[in-house]
Parts: sequence; C-alpha cells; structure tokens
Amino acid sequence: MASDYTYAASEDIQVEAKSSKKIEKGLKKILVIAGIILAMELIWLFVISPFIPFSTVEVQGFPGFERAEILRLSGVNENSSYISTNVVEVQEKLSANILVESVVVMKRFPDKLSIFLTPREAVAVTLGSIGSRQAPLYIDKHGVFFKKAENLSGLSVPVISGIELPQLNMRLPSALISLTESISVIAAESPELLASVSEIRIERKTWDGFELVLYPVHSSIKVRVENNLSEDILRYMLLMLNVFESSSPKPDEIDFRSGMGSYKLREKSLW
Repeated sequence: MASDYTYAASEDIQVEAKSSKKIEKGLKKILVIAGIILAMELIWLFVISPFIPFSTVEVQGFPGFERAEILRLSGVNENSSYISTNVVEVQEKLSANILVESVVVMKRFPDKLSIFLTPREAVAVTLGSIGSRQAPLYIDKHGVFFKKAENLSGLSVPVISGIELPQLNMRLPSALISLTESISVIAAESPELLASVSEIRIERKTWDGFELVLYPVHSSIKVRVENNLSEDILRYMLLMLNVFESSSPKPDEIDFRSGMGSYKLREKSLW
C-alpha cells in the first residue's frame, strides 16, 4: 500500500511539473510576443513617426498675416515633420515680418506643430515717410514704425511729433523708447487719461537729452515735462488746466520739469 501511495504521489508531481512547464512556456511566448509588439511600437514612435509629416499644424495669425502667408514665410509645408522642422529657424523667419511683435513655435512629439503670432499694436502715430512719400506711421510700444496709419478720423492714439526723419521699419532712438512704453502702460491702465492728450512733441535739449511738450485735447495751454510720462503727470496736468479754465489771462504753457507746475503770464510770473 505504501508503494502504491508513493507511486501515485510521484505521478502527481510529474503532472504538476509538466503543467508548470507548459505555463512557463506559455508565459515566455506571451512575453516574447509582448516584447516584439512593444519594440515595434517604440520603433514606430521614436524612429518612424518623427519623419512622417505633421498630422496637425495649428496657426494663430492676425488680420493682414493669415495662415497661408505664415506657412509660406516660415517654410512649413505638407512635407514638414518633427525631425525636419527647426523651431528656431521658423521663429526667425516669422519675426522678420515687421508686423509681428513676437513668435512662439512649439513642436509636440511626434507629429504636431503650433505657431502663435502676436501682432504689433499701435500706441502712437507720427508723420514719416514711405519711400519718397510722406505718410502717417503707427508706432508700437517698442518704438518701431511698423505700418502706415489708416482712418485717421477715428484715431485713438496720440500723435508724436518732433522725431527726426521717421521711416517705415525704423525704430525710435533708445532714449525715447521709454516714452512709447509709458504710453502703452497708460493706455492699458487709464485710457481716459491718455485720451486727454492729442499730441506729444519731442524737443531736443540744448546740450543733451529730450523733453516733451503735451498738447491737451480741450485746452490751448501747452504742458512741458521731462522725457517721461505717467498717470500722475497727466492727472496733475488736468487738475492745473481745470484751474486755469476760468482764469484770464491764461498762460501759454505750464512747466512740470521741476516736479512742480510753474507757468508764466504775459504781465507777470507766478511760481
């Protein structure tokens, strides 16, 4: 009886061993197949896909610089792929357009491309030249003369005068860029203050630097300031002009260069 029991147990062990080997072989086959599939997917993802043309090209332009022109200038076409597209080169090509303030180009692996353009926005206008003709030119916050101004009757930005030989595609002297930056800030935060000034004339100082002469919209009194502009200056200007509205005679000019408003009347001086 003992031998029969031992024999039966031995047979059970052999069956279990065979079953275990079958399972092990099955698992190995599954792992091999899974490895092959994973390797093929990795080859497709990292070796083949980057060479396939973009499946999605997202373009955000603006009026006057639309999708077709953006793609043409950037060099992106139906054959462009993740590998063949150089983001820096695309940005440089698009930035060469004077209407563009900034460019963002992003590749998303493995087959997507996004191009976002920010247009220049006018903060002022000046009388300049395009070729041999005089024309009003828009100026952006970086001091760039970027576009011929249209529809001057509905102009919502101040005129800047006194600029030496302004031309399309040129830039203000570095010392004056702070002026257009200040105008941009005021336009964003207190547009009603900026709307109170119709013209800003730049006058060169005798020795060095510049100063500004402001021409209010509803007053004939000029306001002279240093080469800076702020909301506080404009508020102070409106306060002083309001004081003089009912006075007679009125001063021709109020001087804020010292930080305090001073003015001269024809008959006498008041400080």
